Amino acid sequence: MAFDYKKMLKREFNVGLKDRRFRFIGGSAALLLSVFMGNIPLLLIGGGLLATGFMRWCPVYSGLSKTTVGPNEPADHGCCSHSHSH
Repeated sequence: MAFDYKKMLKREFNVGLKDRRFRFIGGSAALLLSVFMGNIPLLLIGGGLLATGFMRWCPVYSGLSKTTVGPNEPADHGCCSHSHSH
């Protein structure tokens, strides 16, 4: 499997909702541990997981042409991408 650097820069939704949940949990745990342990690499990993979960885009997934978005998942189901109607 070849890694496509040009495709890596193309931002498209490729993180599914289940994957997103795991990224939030793992990223939060890594950030919390990094604070108590004073571990900078763990801080960067946690921040990266949270950022990719929030944006629903992972550049590594793009480069590998991988997606975890299911066929029935809305592509625009992000934190701030939808409007609230009251």
